[in-house]
This record gives sequence, C-alpha cells and structure tokens, in this order.
Amino acid sequence: MAMEILLARVDSRLLHGQVATSWTKNIHPNRILVVSDNVANDALRKTLITQAAPMGVPTNVITIEKMLRLYHDPMFDSFKILLLTETVQDMLRLVQGGVNLSHLGIDIGSLAYSEGMTMLNETIAVGPLEVKAIRTLHELGLDVFAQKVPSDGKKEILPMLEKYHL
Repeated sequence: MAMEILLARVDSRLLHGQVATSWTKNIHPNRILVVSDNVANDALRKTLITQAAPMGVPTNVITIEKMLRLYHDPMFDSFKILLLTETVQDMLRLVQGGVNLSHLGIDIGSLAYSEGMTMLNETIAVGPLEVKAIRTLHELGLDVFAQKVPSDGKKEILPMLEKYHL
C-alpha cells in the first residue's frame, strides 16, 4: 500500500487561491504536498506557499527525492494528498520514480509563458521540454488533461499539442 493521491496537478503557480479553495473543498485531502527541488531550497517561496495553505490542511514543501521516499514508506499510508508540482518534468520524475498516478491521471492547471513557448489555452504554455514530458507521460499510459477547477470539464492535452503540431 502507499499514500493515496487524490489529485496530481502541475501548476507553475503551485498553491494559490484556486487550488487552496476549490480543489481542497472538492477532494478533501488531509495533506498538501508541494514537490519541487527549486521551491524546497528557497526559504521565502516555501514560507509563502505554506502561508497560502487552507486552514486545517497541513502543507509541506519537499524535494522530489523526499517525495519518492515518503511515497514508498508505509508510515505515510494514511496520507490522502493533493500533490502539486511546478513543472511537467517534475511530475514525470515522480512517475518514473514509482509514484502511481494511473488511477487518476495528471491535471495541468497552469504553465507560465516564456519566450519561445506556445500557448495551448489561456493558462497553459509549452515549450519543447514540456511537450516531451507530456508525450512521455502519455506513452507511460497516463491521462494528461487540463482542468482549471473541479466544475470545469477535463480537456485532453494531446489534441491541443496536435492542433499546434507539437
């Protein structure tokens, strides 16, 4: 057995109002894990994220390596988590490290735009690294979709990539 992941979401904004309110109320996690080597090693960002956490839901910012250790440790089997990563590449590393997301897939909430990227919709920008990671996750049999809030329908990412010939 392993900890139960209720939502695996990629969001370059990580924990913000939308995640803290609508997703938490919808899935009822008993823990939020923000998994990012960059953020775990940035004291200011780490503090800001934990302060944005909804009342009553403990929130931790941890490295990818630590998440892989916790996931495989029976001591944490009682965790029902909302899992957040900043990048698709980080989510791919978790999957390749043995985190099983086959039962729920991966929600891409927001990926920030930078020069040379393609906007797939109003909140998701991808470049070659993101496209490669999304395609790899899909090849591993995972459903990769966009869903901003629980009341929105899921929109498959692959057709979005195809539309832009990515």
